[in-house]
Amino acid sequence: MSCPDRRTFLKRTAMASAAAAASALFPDLVLGEEIGRYLGGSADLVWKKTPCRFCGVGCGLLVGLENGRAVAVRGDPDSLVNRGLACVKGYLSVQALYGRDRLTRAMVRRDGRLVAVPIQEALDLVAAKLRETTEQYGNDSVAIYGSGQWTIPDGYVASKLFKGALGTNNVEANARLCMSSAVTGFMTSFGLDEPMGCYEDIDHADVFVLWGNNMAEMHPVLFSRMLEQRQKRPDVKIIDLATRTTRTSYAADRSLLFAPQADLAIANAICHEIVARNWVNGDFVQKHVSFFKGKTDIGYGLSDDATFVDEPEETTWEEYVRFLSAYTPERAAEISGLPAADIRWLASLYGDPARKVTSFWCMGLNQHTRGTWVNNLVYNIHLLLGKISSPGNSPFSLTGQPSACGTVREVGTATHALPHGTVTNQEDREFAAGIWGVPVESIDPKPTHHAISMFRALDRGDIRFMWIQVTNPMVTLPHLNRYRGAERGWARATETCLACHLAKPL
Repeated sequence: MSCPDRRTFLKRTAMASAAAAASALFPDLVLGEEIGRYLGGSADLVWKKTPCRFCGVGCGLLVGLENGRAVAVRGDPDSLVNRGLACVKGYLSVQALYGRDRLTRAMVRRDGRLVAVPIQEALDLVAAKLRETTEQYGNDSVAIYGSGQWTIPDGYVASKLFKGALGTNNVEANARLCMSSAVTGFMTSFGLDEPMGCYEDIDHADVFVLWGNNMAEMHPVLFSRMLEQRQKRPDVKIIDLATRTTRTSYAADRSLLFAPQADLAIANAICHEIVARNWVNGDFVQKHVSFFKGKTDIGYGLSDDATFVDEPEETTWEEYVRFLSAYTPERAAEISGLPAADIRWLASLYGDPARKVTSFWCMGLNQHTRGTWVNNLVYNIHLLLGKISSPGNSPFSLTGQPSACGTVREVGTATHALPHGTVTNQEDREFAAGIWGVPVESIDPKPTHHAISMFRALDRGDIRFMWIQVTNPMVTLPHLNRYRGAERGWARATETCLACHLAKPL
């Protein structure tokens, strides 16, 4: 065997080290054939840009191709998001292409058992069941449920098929579950459906408060950028405000643990301290802030007949201060289990005029039982201080999936939505019909079911066919046993899978 040159030796050593580290982290990981051959040395690779599809950070990757196969991954140095960084999920992303347990055929339930069939056969079955169900029970008897893992082209096709061709607005995604509180929080606080900050705030903030968000594991590249800032600027603080200890807790300067759902009381107590200690930015509040009583009598959200029975009402600064008087740090401590001294300390970080503060949160708040409220309350902290929409001062709702909201907004994968608009708007329907190439009359002008309502309709039997893509609602839905029963019942009745898992052969 000839001795490799220095460049080849270093390349092999680096790849072998990465493989060893991956094996230590993931003992069951099977490296694909192409990765194994690359460890032994190969010709130079062709590098192609791609977005990472794991979490919602939006990192850019470079994938190394050899003979048309992906064999290596690195962070894209030109990406403004990750600046050449990548986490272990990104580095190992191509393994999904070569895993031994990867599905290469569809599965169909026959006689109570799942059996493998060619993908075309499964697609023909889906098409036949769609036609059979709509002909017998009407357009709204069929539905499709996707996720924030849908790419924009995926969502475009789903929306076009069901809304444009089949004539039903029964199109939803799990983005409804994870981001509806965030979106409603944006709309009720600001009148706009957009975050109030950007990733560049990480480079300017002095304090990061993580509200129920395990960023070290869930948004690791952003967390790495925060750690980098703390290394460069020793006064930077990372505060983990959470209900459990995570890897983020170990890396944070302080970990403050509270009882589940008590974060609302903590947020109000912080506002109480801001007012009581005269930290309010009076000029900003007078120019930019108005005060409203939010909806409070909203019922129990998991019941079928839950409705709003009150409306927001305009109120005054004086009434808001009286409201906060019930949320002293001592009272919030009784509710949350977090000591009053810790609440005061956290409030002092927010209130310090010399510190720029960024608040990060994700599903801990956005899938909260009172998610809209707690979004509003964190915004209240920043609005009282005027620490918003300036470098380093940001209340920032992160997303958990790469297209959780992007696909909904761009191509309309929610019952009320269309590409560029809503189903209730005639001009928006005409626009969608034009790009889809269908008669405008094909698009129903009325929304049907939001995500939870869709599964309630499945339970009742109003929906008799549901195609589920790239998500597992039979693990993730609230009040789950109800819908598991519905799924099992329809699967037995039709002897086909409600969820067809399709994958291209390698």
